[in-house]
Amino acid sequence: MNKAEFVERIAARTGDRAAAKEVVDVAIDEIQRAVVKGEKVSFAGFGVFEKRQRAARMARNPRTGEAVKVKKTVVPAFRPGTGFKELVTGKRKAAKSATAKKAAPAKKAAAKKATKKTAAKKTTRAASTATRSTATSRVGAKKTAARKTTAKKASPAKKAVRKTAAKSAAKKTTAKKTMKRGRS
Repeated sequence: MNKAEFVERIAARTGDRAAAKEVVDVAIDEIQRAVVKGEKVSFAGFGVFEKRQRAARMARNPRTGEAVKVKKTVVPAFRPGTGFKELVTGKRKAAKSATAKKAAPAKKAAAKKATKKTAAKKTTRAASTATRSTATSRVGAKKTAARKTTAKKASPAKKAVRKTAAKSAAKKTTAKKTMKRGRS
């Protein structure tokens, strides 16, 4: 899961994507600032973010095998808490949170919205493909009939997109025919 997916999951539970993104950004920023200062950021049951000092040491170059001195460094570190470890190992199951129950309708609405967007994209792609193929081929009666049935189901906005695509395809074929006539 990346940051965008994390924000989406929080937004699905709370219902507000902008607020979820802001909270995630602020939380990450505050954790980073505290660790840079040398403070430990501890979340009970989750873990601790901290700054660790690594001592100078001798290491080996893997190619040549010769000894190399490594300077002392400071690195950020995360130490998982007991509760988090138990969840990962399967000793304990994750509890349903109260906000998850409240936001269940919001989750369903978000899923429904995503499904509608996906269906709209597929319909638009299918329509533009059908428009291109009917405009360029002479034997397109079956495809035209299929396009008409999908056009009946489509919303007015989708119809406008299809008409615009059909006009541009017609202009292209007209331009190609004109170019061929000019050559001969």
